[in-house]
Amino acid sequence: MKDKEIIKLYLNRDEQAIKETDIKFGNYCTSIAKNILDNDEDVKECLNDTYLQTWNSIPPNKPKSLSLFIGKITRNLAFNKYKYEHTKKRGSGQIKLVLDELAECVSGKDNVEQEIDRMELVLAINKFLDSVSKEKRNIFICRYWYAFSITEISGRFEISEANVSVILSRLRSALKKYLEEMGFVI
Repeated sequence: MKDKEIIKLYLNRDEQAIKETDIKFGNYCTSIAKNILDNDEDVKECLNDTYLQTWNSIPPNKPKSLSLFIGKITRNLAFNKYKYEHTKKRGSGQIKLVLDELAECVSGKDNVEQEIDRMELVLAINKFLDSVSKEKRNIFICRYWYAFSITEISGRFEISEANVSVILSRLRSALKKYLEEMGFVI
């Protein structure tokens, strides 16, 4: 079923929308959640929460890209679950490594509290990513958006794990320098 048809089901409040969403995007959402949570029960819970939040979000939202819309919901829910679980000292996964790697580039402090500052940071990161090659941009996104392991990225792009690590290290260094030049406090 096409995305527009699934969105129409949501807009008409037809429960078939959830089934069609699961058929089309279930594996995609599971992959996102699994890379962050690495716990099958938490992944299933996140997937169910994704469908509920999607149901509650459409309407009023009418996403242009259903996959991105659902992927973002899944990712945010998985991060929230990760934070909750780790306050209880449970769980594992790639996300701790991912966040540690990015900590050197982007401040985790609450000094970027206002929405406008956050939006400027997002725009700056996007502009930086537009300036690198498509392959490097995709490697960066696989690691820091989807939280893929170095091994998964290596297999996906058919390059060595060492090469992936070097590319990511250089991208983080370049991003840090770029953000500092743009006036962000790191």
